[in-house]
Amino acid sequence: MTIDASIAEEVEALIDKAIFGEGIPGDKLRSVCKVLRDRVGHYDWVGFYFVDPNEDGMLVLGPYSGAPTEHIRIPFGRGICGQAASAGKLFLVQDVSAERNYLSCSIEVKAEIVLPVFREGRLVGELDIDSHSLSPFDDTDRALLETTCAKVAPLFP
Repeated sequence: MTIDASIAEEVEALIDKAIFGEGIPGDKLRSVCKVLRDRVGHYDWVGFYFVDPNEDGMLVLGPYSGAPTEHIRIPFGRGICGQAASAGKLFLVQDVSAERNYLSCSIEVKAEIVLPVFREGRLVGELDIDSHSLSPFDDTDRALLETTCAKVAPLFP
């Protein structure tokens, strides 16, 4: 599955506007989620989780685009998001049915990719993407999403 290069440009323009004072950061993060979900056919749920500053080892759901989720708080180590937070690295699962430590958001989800967001060397959150397709993610996704995470870091609380 290919990703149009203009998607990265559109996401970068949204982020730059937020960094330079046009718009509320949470609204811009929601817009980034919407652009990614709308423009990439195999991104069925896109959202950000923040590291909870008031509770060690806890992620809190932030802006997202897609169906509502019951997973609004995820402990580090639990599920794909929690594992990515604990390890501080990208987690890519091309078939969630093969993953023992998976938190199901929907029976439709077949694959998930979670990338950490770092600011000044500190984990501040994650970008989480669910797909209803098996094995949809490739190096193009990884490049787009790693760049997105680096760019959105200043918008995180």
